[in-house]
Amino acid sequence: MKVTVIPVTPFQQNCSLLWCEETMEGVVVDPGGDLDQILAAAEDAGVKLVKILLTHPHVDHAGGTADLAARLGIPIEGPQKEDQFWLDLLPEQCEMFGFPSVASFTPDRWLEDGDTVQFGHQTLEVLHCPGHTPGHVVFFHRGARLAVVGDVLFKGTIGRTDFPRGDFATLVKSIRERLFPLGDDVVFIPGHGASSTFGLERRSNPFVRNGAGR
Repeated sequence: MKVTVIPVTPFQQNCSLLWCEETMEGVVVDPGGDLDQILAAAEDAGVKLVKILLTHPHVDHAGGTADLAARLGIPIEGPQKEDQFWLDLLPEQCEMFGFPSVASFTPDRWLEDGDTVQFGHQTLEVLHCPGHTPGHVVFFHRGARLAVVGDVLFKGTIGRTDFPRGDFATLVKSIRERLFPLGDDVVFIPGHGASSTFGLERRSNPFVRNGAGR
């Protein structure tokens, strides 16, 4: 599996393009905006996009989703259904943060913990990791030892929990009980900023390192 990260929107959100090297079928995770840039990256890599995946529906992650799905005629999968209220609020989110107006939508497939997503010969495992939003999901490729974690975890910090239905204790539990057991060697792509490994964050992240808050 190949991966490229495309920072989009004024929030420099890490939109991820993942594809199967054998079939050249790919998915785009969290197309928050700047669709021409995303499509150019796919074209340059020779990738045929077959699905859109969402970690959660904050506008910088989901703002371009419906437009891209309509342009390409491809399905939207994720997040988990508890995030429908955030999708319903997309027009208000656009107004609040100065994004171009977009309509709310419902994914073609809600995802649950333990589900899988396929493209080409590749499989992503789905982990429900609430806390930043109640329906936030993470995508994990076991063979590549790679996780796309959205706004759950960052290098040196964790996602915000001051938005509606965010919860700090729930987020910490998601990281410690769902992500860290995947292995210290797993590299993760966060929703913003530089990549890191679960091992580094387990040892040094002040919010979730070993012994923190205990």
